[in-house]
Formats: sequence, C-alpha cells, structure tokens
Amino acid sequence: MEELYKKLNISPKDEKLYTIAVSHSSYANEHKARKDYERLEFLGDAVLDLVVADYLYSNHDETEGEMTKVRASYVCENALYEYSMDLELYKYIKVGHGEEKEGGKYKKAILSDIFEAIIGAIYLDLGYATARRVALNIIVPYIENPKIVFFSDYKSSLQEFVQTEQKSLSYDLVKEEGPAHDKTFTVEVRVDNIVYGKGVAGSKKEAEQNAAKEALSKLAK
Repeated sequence: MEELYKKLNISPKDEKLYTIAVSHSSYANEHKARKDYERLEFLGDAVLDLVVADYLYSNHDETEGEMTKVRASYVCENALYEYSMDLELYKYIKVGHGEEKEGGKYKKAILSDIFEAIIGAIYLDLGYATARRVALNIIVPYIENPKIVFFSDYKSSLQEFVQTEQKSLSYDLVKEEGPAHDKTFTVEVRVDNIVYGKGVAGSKKEAEQNAAKEALSKLAK
C-alpha cells in the first residue's frame, strides 16, 4: 500500500481504514473479517459528490441543471473505474478465491466502489481538506480536458425528458440473484407505468442506468 499512499500523496494515521477500503465482501467472508469496503464506499460517494459540486460552483459559471449533469458525469461508475485504473487499484484489492477466478479485481463495479471507499477512508483518517485535495488532483484533469467525457448518466437525461412531457417515471428492481459477493441486478424503468427499458448489471446503479439508456433509445424514435 506504500506505493498507493505515494501516488495519493498522503501519510495515513490509521492504516486499518485503508485495509478495509480495499477489502471486498468475498474476502471478508473467507477470512472471517468483520468489515468490508461497503460502508466506506457509502461515505466516499457523498464526499465525492460534495467535492465535485463545490469545484464546479467555484470554477464554472453554469446553471444548476448543467452543473448537475457535469457532476454526474465525473462521479459515474465509468469515471470512477477510470480513476481506479489510473491508480492501479487492482494491485491492492483483496477478493475471495472465487471472485479472483472470475476476474473480480478488474470488474468495473468493484473498482469504482473501491475508489469511493478509498476517498471515504481518507476523509475519516485525514479530514475533508485532504480528501478534497486528493479527489480534485485526480478528477480535475478529466473535467478540464474537453476531449474526455464520461456520459453514462442516462437517468438524468430520462428524468429531463419525462418532466418535459409531464410523464411519471419509476425504477423497479425485478430480480436480484447470485451470491452476496457477485450479485446480478435486473431493473425495469416505467414511463407512465409502461415498461420502456430493462437493465442488467452487477450493481443496482448500473442496472438503472442501462434501463434508462434503453428507454431513451425507444422514446427518441
């Protein structure tokens, strides 16, 4: 982990937090560990939302709607996965034997979650200012490079469409299968109570995005 700390330019006080941040539930279950990264991921997600929102507000003269779109683009799963690959987080992830055989260290959902968990760990260990510095050092070069766009926030686009058309919108989790460390989620999106899209993915968030993407393609015709 020392190499990672150098990349992030941090000096941890509580290294246990970072060990938890890279521990997948499959690893925790096999080693009878009490904790995995999921709670830190939850916290890191909120920190990233605030950091990016604050940066956009302070540095870009955009409307609330435009800032919402930009923020969503740079904290979406595709973006978080890219940041994780840049940091080579797959070197540090701890997964169970079964998950490792299935390439768990390179799965987009797991890598994006780990990035959020790392930010959550930094926030708890070293405070908001350090978490903000680390996050901005990684994310700002992407935001300021017009050639790099992570568009996967189909949910926001679909929300705008149905609001314009004054239609109702809902997402329903219709299926959840597989072991705890390797679940598959199936989500349907309904517009005015009619199913317009179905999404299947390793996380509920991505399944909803996939469903929204399919719905948009149908509604645009």
